[in-house]
Amino acid sequence: MWSRLATFILRGRLPILLVLLVITAGMASRIDELGIRYKFGGLLPDDDPALVDYNSFLDQFGEEGNVVALGIQDDRLDSLAVFQQWWDLDAALRAVRVPVDSLRPDGTSWTVNVVDSVFGFRTAVQLTRQDDPKRFVMEPVIRVRPETQAELDSVLEQLRSLPFYKGFLHTEVGATIQMVYVNAPLFNSENRGRSVELLVEEVERFEKTTGVDVHVSGLPYIRTEVTTKIKRELGLFIGLAALVTALLLLLFFRNPVVMAVCMLVVGTGVIWSLGSIVLFDYKLTALMGLIPPLMIVIGVPNCIYLLNKYHAEFKRHGNKGLALTRMVKKVGNATFMTNATTALGFAAFMFTTSDVLQQFGVIASVNILAMFCISLIIIPAVFSWLPPPSRSHVRHLDRRWVFLVVRRLERAVSHHRRGVYVVTAVVLLLGMIGISKMRVTGNVAGDLPQEDVILADLHWFEDRFGGVMPFEVVVRTDKPGKVTQLAFLKKVERLQQVLSEEPQLSRSVSLVDGLKLAKQGFFGGNPARYSLPSRREQSFMGPYLTGMSGNSIDGDGRYVDSARTTIRVSAQVADIGTQEMNALTDRLQLRIDSIFPPEEHEVFMTGTSVVFVEGTTYLVKNLFVSLMLAVLVIATVMSILFRSARMVAISLLPNLVPLIFTAAVMGYFGIALKPSTLLVFSIAFGISVDDTIHLLAKYRQELDLHGWNMREAVLLAVRETGVSMMYTSIVLFFGFLMFFASDFEGTRALGILVSTTLLVAMLTNLVLLPSMLLGFERYITAQTFKEPLLEIIDEEEDVDLAELEVRAGLRD
Repeated sequence: MWSRLATFILRGRLPILLVLLVITAGMASRIDELGIRYKFGGLLPDDDPALVDYNSFLDQFGEEGNVVALGIQDDRLDSLAVFQQWWDLDAALRAVRVPVDSLRPDGTSWTVNVVDSVFGFRTAVQLTRQDDPKRFVMEPVIRVRPETQAELDSVLEQLRSLPFYKGFLHTEVGATIQMVYVNAPLFNSENRGRSVELLVEEVERFEKTTGVDVHVSGLPYIRTEVTTKIKRELGLFIGLAALVTALLLLLFFRNPVVMAVCMLVVGTGVIWSLGSIVLFDYKLTALMGLIPPLMIVIGVPNCIYLLNKYHAEFKRHGNKGLALTRMVKKVGNATFMTNATTALGFAAFMFTTSDVLQQFGVIASVNILAMFCISLIIIPAVFSWLPPPSRSHVRHLDRRWVFLVVRRLERAVSHHRRGVYVVTAVVLLLGMIGISKMRVTGNVAGDLPQEDVILADLHWFEDRFGGVMPFEVVVRTDKPGKVTQLAFLKKVERLQQVLSEEPQLSRSVSLVDGLKLAKQGFFGGNPARYSLPSRREQSFMGPYLTGMSGNSIDGDGRYVDSARTTIRVSAQVADIGTQEMNALTDRLQLRIDSIFPPEEHEVFMTGTSVVFVEGTTYLVKNLFVSLMLAVLVIATVMSILFRSARMVAISLLPNLVPLIFTAAVMGYFGIALKPSTLLVFSIAFGISVDDTIHLLAKYRQELDLHGWNMREAVLLAVRETGVSMMYTSIVLFFGFLMFFASDFEGTRALGILVSTTLLVAMLTNLVLLPSMLLGFERYITAQTFKEPLLEIIDEEEDVDLAELEVRAGLRD
C-alpha cells in the first residue's frame, strides 16, 4: 500500500497540491467567522444535578450573572462636582447602544441598549405610605440632581441612614457601588461587539473628568475581558511558536528551503484547524484555543522524521526519487501509526458527556489525521521539484554533538541499565509522593496574574462587599402561599443571618428585605422600624402591599414565584477555588438543613459560581478518565501493531513515567490542577507515544535486517531515531516555552510543564525503553512479535529502480 501511495503522490503531485490549495483557501476564508464561547458552561452534562438546579433557577427567576459593578472609595464623592458627574454617569451608561446583525426594512442596522438598568445612588428608592388609596409608593431617595453642597449633604445623610442600603450600595469604610444590569441576551450573543469597551469608555471619561479611580468588575465584564484575551493570545502564540520553530529548523537543517517547506506544512495545518472549528459550528474556548499550537506540535515531528529519512536515504545512494519513495514507505508507515494513536487518544474525549470536551476531542482528532495527510503530501511533492540536497544540506546528520549525545545514550543502554532502573524507580517513588501533594482548583479569574487590573479590581470588591460572583439559595415547598407566611419568612431571615456570617459572601437580599423596607415606610420611614413585620403588622400592611403591586411586594417575580412555593435568596461570593467553594457549600448545607428540614423542603445552592466549580471538578474527573481510556486505546493499537502483549507492557512504562514526573512537579511546586493545566497530560502522552512507535518500528526493521540480533537492533534504532527525537524535542521544548508570554498563569504553567515533560519523554524513550528491550530480551522474542503488522521494507527491493533517475552522488 505504501509503495502505491508513494507512486501516487509523486506522479500526481500537481493536481493533488492544487486540491490541497483549494481546500486550504476555503478553510482560510472561514476563519473570520470564528466565534468565541462567551458564556461559562458546557463542562457539565445536561443531567448533572448542579446544572439541572441551575437551569431550573434560570427558568423560574431569569438570568443572574448580568451585573457589572462599578466601585469607588474616595471622599471626593461627597463633593458636589464629583457627585454630579457620578449622577450623570448613570444616564451615560443607559444611553450606550450597539448595532445588531439584523437590518431594518430600509437597510440600516438595528441598535440595542447595552444596559437594562442601573442601581445606585441615583436610582435608590424608599417606600412611602399612601392612605388614599391604600398603597406603598416607590419614591427615589434623591429626587433630583443636587445643585448645592447643602442639598447634597442632606440627601446623602438620608440615604446612608437607610438600613436597606448599608453593605449593599455603600459600606462604613466609605466604599460605594453602582450596579449596571446589562442586556443579558445581547451579552450572550455574538452581537455584543464592543459593549464592554463602550461601557468602560464612559467610566474612563468619568475618571478623567474627576480624577477619581473607578473599580470595574462583575461576571459580564470578567468573562468578556478573559475571552478577548484568549482570542488575542491565540494569534500571539501561533506567531511566536511559528517564529521559534522556524529558527530552530533553520539552525538544525541549515537550509532555508527546508525550513520554509516545514512552515508551509505547519501553517496549512493551523489554517485547517481554525477553519474546521467554524465548519463544525463550534466556538473558541480556552481548550479549543490549544488546537492550533497542537497542530504545530504534531506537524513539526512529522516534518523532522520525514526529512531526516529523506536526507539519510539520499546520502546513502544519491538517488532523489528513491530517497523520496523510501521516505514515504518506511517513515510514512510509522508516522501514520503515531498520528493515528495520538488522534485516538484525543478522540477519547468524545466519549465524555461534556460538550466542551467532546468538541475538543472531535477537532483535535480530525486535525491530527489531517496534519498527517498534509505532511505526507506536501513534503514529497515539493521536494520532488526541488534540486537534490547538497552535501551541506545533509551535513546535519553528521553533527558531532548529536553523535556524542547519542553515543552516551547508547553507553547507558549497553552498560548502565541497572543505574537506569534505579533512577527510574527513584523518579517513580518521588513522583508518587509529589502526586499526593497535588490540589485541584478552578475559579473564574484564577488564571489571571496577580498584577492584572481585572484581578485587582475583583479583590477590591471582595474586600469591601464580599464578592461579585452570583450565588443563590433556592428554597421550595409543596404548599402554595407558604413562602410568604410569617413563620417561613422568619426562617428565611435566619438563613440570611447564616449567610452574613460567611466572609466570602456579600450581604444577601430576599423578599424579607423588601418587607422590612415596607414596614419602615409604613411607619413614616423610621430606620428603627426596619425589621420583619409581625403577624399583626402584616394585617395592617396587607392592603398597602396589595395596592402596590396587585399581589405582593415582589410583583415582578424576582424573588418569589407566582404560586409562592419557591423563594430565592441572592448574594455574591468571592472568586474562591474548588476546595474553598466545596467547603463553603458543605458548611452552609448543614446549617440550612437545621433551618429547613430536608423532608419538608427542597433547598439547593446554585449560581454561575457554583456551576463553574462543579464543572471544573467534573472536567478533572473526565480528563483523567479520558486519559486512562486513551492509554487503553493506544495499548490496544500497539498490541495489534506488534502482536505482542509483553512488548506493549514494556513500551507503556516509558510513556507513563513522564506523566508521573509532570504530576509530581505540579505537586511539589504548588501548580494547581485546573482546566488550563489539565491538557499537559494528554499532550505529553501523545508525543511520548509517537517517539515510542518510531523507535519500536525502527527496532523491528533492524531485527529483521540483522538476523534477530537484539542488541545490535536496539543500538541501531537508538542511533537512527535518536537524532530525530532530539531535534523534535528541542523544537517543541522552545515552541511550548512561548506560552510563557501569556497573560494567564495557567497557560504559562502549561507551557513550562509540557516543555519539561517532552524532555523527560525523550530520555525515557531513548534510555529506559531500549534498556528494557535488552534487559527483558528473553521475554519479548516470541514468535508473535516476529510477525507484526508493520510492513518490513527491504533496502534494495522496495522500488522499481528502472523508473527512477539515479544520480552518481551528492552535489557539492
